Amino acid sequence: MSFAAGNYLDIYSMCGIAGIIQADLSSYSKEHLKKMTDALAHRGPDGAGLWQNESGHVLLGHRRLSIIDMSDAGHQPMHLNPCPSPQGEERLGVRYSIIHNGEIYNYIELKEELKKKGYHFHSQTDTEVIIAAYDCWQEDCVDHFDGMFAFAIWDEKEKELFAARDRFGEKPFFYHFNGTQLVFASEMKALWAAGIDRVPNQKMLFNFITIGYTDNPEHPGETFFENIYKLPPATTLTYHAREKKLMLQKFWDIDPDKQNKTITDNEAIEQFTHLFTTSIKRRLRSDVSIGTSLSGGLDSSSIVSQINDLQTINYKTQTFTALFPGFEKDEGNYSKQVASLYQLKQFNINVTAEEMLTDWEKLCYHQEEPFGSASIYAQYKVYELAKQHNITVLLDGQGADETLAGYHKYYKWYWQELFRNRKLFRSKELKAARQMGIPDRFGIKNMIAAYFPGFATVTLENQYLLKAIRQEDLDRDFVKLQSKEAYYTTPDHYTLNGVLHFSTCIHGLEELLRYADRNSMAHGREVRLPFLSHELVEFIFSLPANFKIRNGWSKWLLRETMKNKLPDSIVWRRDKVGFEPPQKSWMENKQVQDALREARKKLVDEKVLKPEVLQKKIQPHAAYEADNYDWRYFSAASLFK
Repeated sequence: MSFAAGNYLDIYSMCGIAGIIQADLSSYSKEHLKKMTDALAHRGPDGAGLWQNESGHVLLGHRRLSIIDMSDAGHQPMHLNPCPSPQGEERLGVRYSIIHNGEIYNYIELKEELKKKGYHFHSQTDTEVIIAAYDCWQEDCVDHFDGMFAFAIWDEKEKELFAARDRFGEKPFFYHFNGTQLVFASEMKALWAAGIDRVPNQKMLFNFITIGYTDNPEHPGETFFENIYKLPPATTLTYHAREKKLMLQKFWDIDPDKQNKTITDNEAIEQFTHLFTTSIKRRLRSDVSIGTSLSGGLDSSSIVSQINDLQTINYKTQTFTALFPGFEKDEGNYSKQVASLYQLKQFNINVTAEEMLTDWEKLCYHQEEPFGSASIYAQYKVYELAKQHNITVLLDGQGADETLAGYHKYYKWYWQELFRNRKLFRSKELKAARQMGIPDRFGIKNMIAAYFPGFATVTLENQYLLKAIRQEDLDRDFVKLQSKEAYYTTPDHYTLNGVLHFSTCIHGLEELLRYADRNSMAHGREVRLPFLSHELVEFIFSLPANFKIRNGWSKWLLRETMKNKLPDSIVWRRDKVGFEPPQKSWMENKQVQDALREARKKLVDEKVLKPEVLQKKIQPHAAYEADNYDWRYFSAASLFK
């Protein structure tokens, strides 16, 4: 594979991408592209690159956060021509230009495989491997990648753009297409910088306020802004410039019904340990310093434990934790136990309501779309703390709850599955849950739902729609216009694996990944998630439900794997605490209440809320309580400038 010179405007070197494919040269120029990359500067503080092809119809921009190969060889846009091809064909001129955000963790293994096919490499970057993989396997290249990625490849010969987003949606990709121009970027603020109109999506706003949805499971490309779409996870985008034809295609999914019912406990633990360790090893590949987020929960503690076993040189045994002194759900004591056990250098930060108000505009600027609780701000501060201590990459535990059934809401699905198979009562799962303090209510409604899940789904959807329509704070005209497209979505598979698939691949996990990406990139940090190796996730989903919940314990497989490595107080914790700050007490703060009233007023001015709401008392709620309307108003008001 050889490098070739392109028509460079400026070339320095990150993890924010922007591009324009246009038919009319009067629409966009390199000045527009520079505005786009400038808007993404926080994602790539280590350099910037701009390029356009000779005709001016293609413009690609990049902001670089240097992680792998710190040399100039890692600068993007990268212009390459695989030579020779696997068939030995010599090619002249530059064919491919690429911009890439993210990491291909198995790039070393892929490089060796591609070398055997005749490809040559001039850098240590994973981006160069993507190009060779695309030349070799075309759109099927994504099947070979273990990573978090959003990339775009321009093929000058075919006049085609090929773009892809990773399986779970760890890295973002937004686009606007009007039939003749395709404009895309890592964040929407880059599209606005290019002149795309910033028009709030009222339907998404209605569903966020009434039921807390930050996405539309039925239309996963929809965003909170009109005419701006996101490329869904595990999806490729192909744009044929000659025909002005845009196509999306899903490249990966999981069958939640496909299970290995003969695997033993020991075999499952052994395979899980192997895949989990492999995932961590790959995610520790870096030419910069690495640390971990440490909440004190099982997931982040498990990652710290496995890293300790690996004795990794690049890992500087530094952890970062958010504390909430005096709050009943503060996990500081648990995180301190883990840090002490492995002799880690732990950095803590106390997060307050006053700080949240100070940072509120910056937080909303980076998040771009509404968010459901104050936990997002606590995460924002953890990544800021990492930046203060010069840690560029952090490993985090997200994804385990959605794949291994970590939330209490999953119990009812497991119990219904057992009841439907006539195993519930002899399994003694209800008794075990009761002994652990988990509500074990399983009455006639659950029995009906178990045997008639379709009927239960329709009933539940109607209940949510009725509740949404009756939300008393909303302007009646707003309700009348938007409630026609109100939605509440339930899993298609009525099993524990089915609802875990729903949370992992359809609705739930991507929202959390959006928060993590924006919060980490706001500080120029990169977050990596070992529990989201697709090979590991595929294995977990191949296991029957009792490997996720057993004897009343959620995440049974992970607990069994870690029981001899972590303190019992962490492995066998009975309370499930999400990453939760004292949001209720924050909302009781006078300054915060003043800000909440201003948010209400803005939504009244936008004819979303009734004027009468201005006279109502603020209703503080904890982060994950239902009907947390005042927080939603607070967050939703950021849509309107």
